Amino acid sequence: MPTLPNWKIAWPWLLFGLQAICVFFLVTEEVVDWVWGENPASVIGNDIVENLVVAALVVSLVATGFEVRKTMTRQKRLEQQVKAASGAFATMLEEHFETWGLTPSECDVALLALKGFTISEIASIRKTAEGTVKAQCNAIYRKAGVSGRPQLLSLFIDELLYGSLISENDPDTKKPDASGSVSTSHPQRV
Repeated sequence: MPTLPNWKIAWPWLLFGLQAICVFFLVTEEVVDWVWGENPASVIGNDIVENLVVAALVVSLVATGFEVRKTMTRQKRLEQQVKAASGAFATMLEEHFETWGLTPSECDVALLALKGFTISEIASIRKTAEGTVKAQCNAIYRKAGVSGRPQLLSLFIDELLYGSLISENDPDTKKPDASGSVSTSHPQRV
């Protein structure tokens, strides 16, 4: 997940700063009016709406500050989780490729196929013949125990979706196989 541009990060803080300036101005004006300029009775009688607005603005400023901080903390945590997940996905790919005994060339082809490149695009990228890429794809599918690219992709999607949803320690649950069938005591999540 790409990080947000600096202005998108700064925008909530700029709004918060604008509110803070308004609160400072209004609170200062009210204090000065009350201490030096206005009769205390008129402050209570005539300026009650203005005082309520100032109080509401102060409360909203504090609430906005907490919300901005919470949102920024959540955003940072989500970015860290995406980085961790992408690293975990890369590790998962490497583990499967190693388990299947793929050659380095087959690993490259498998990764490009999972990214959605066509046979001709993979051949062009790798500067090899399309027949070579087709042969490597067939070897990959055979070693992975699948019949084609969609099932190969589903292996990894299922791992991502069900790997964290179904407990490894629960003997009553199983991950879906390449065909997508799941035998579990829990309903299948879609």
